[in-house]
Amino acid sequence: MSDTPAQLPSAAGDRATEVFVGHRELLFSVVYNLLGSVSDTEDVLQETWLAWARRVRQPMAEEIDNPRAYLVRIAVNQALARQASISRRRETYIGPWLPEPLITQTPEVLEGAESADAAESAMRNESVSMALLVVLETLTPLERAVFVLHEVFGYAHTEIAEILGRSPSAIRQLAHRAREHVQARRPRYQADPRLQQQVTERFVAAALGGDLNALMSLLAPDVTMWTDGGGKVRSALRPVSGRENVARMLNGYASSRLPDALDIRYRQVNGDPSAVVFSGDSPYAVMVMDLNPQNDQVTDIYLVTNPDKLSRVRLEEDDQPADRP
Repeated sequence: MSDTPAQLPSAAGDRATEVFVGHRELLFSVVYNLLGSVSDTEDVLQETWLAWARRVRQPMAEEIDNPRAYLVRIAVNQALARQASISRRRETYIGPWLPEPLITQTPEVLEGAESADAAESAMRNESVSMALLVVLETLTPLERAVFVLHEVFGYAHTEIAEILGRSPSAIRQLAHRAREHVQARRPRYQADPRLQQQVTERFVAAALGGDLNALMSLLAPDVTMWTDGGGKVRSALRPVSGRENVARMLNGYASSRLPDALDIRYRQVNGDPSAVVFSGDSPYAVMVMDLNPQNDQVTDIYLVTNPDKLSRVRLEEDDQPADRP
């Protein structure tokens, strides 16, 4: 950080750092859910730290009664201010834009972790699913902020009003519009993690093995596949819809575009069991799937291959490897 704690008076610097670090994971989760980008989230946290450090450094400044609320307000408004530049960037983005995958921990790992580490990881696990993040992209920035703060983090409308500088009645209207919009496009449904893992493994085996019959049985008739290569690698420039079209695309992708040696691991991505593909030690792709609540067929496939969005994905020793077909 350019404005480090060492630049503050010793006592104030120690206190500022302690408070900020204590709330960093909460701030990360809130901002990531607003922006869908880890790199932009890290930039916003840097700006939040600088604003917080300047405030603490003021010699005659009154003590902040609720540092958590103060920091969340700074971070949320910094994220909203950043939305305009992000929107301009996405206007020139090549192909579909998908959120940057966020590797999260399974509940079993969290239970076995040290208490402090578990608390931090649990907070980062508050990121919503890839499917919901895609829906949140269709909201206005203010609607998204209200939805995330209220529905994901449980803030009251009066608290959100203070954070955003709006009246409680305006916040309630924003919350109502956002909730209706999201529910119309993303009914509340959480697949059983074990089932989702099983379907993901069967799907990967069928796709890599060129088993079209198995693929067709796993795909819903109206399945849609998004491929985000960002112009850096070959990918479909538009979402592909329909069971036959998606199966044909996957079959062609597996047979002609993949490197010879791939290592498929199963990780939690945005809270969902997902396939993370490595070429050697380098991340190659992340695939997340969404299931139909009636028959557990795959309704949506999100494939991220843009290397810029995979730079923070690492190969871990305890990753669960896939059985190659």
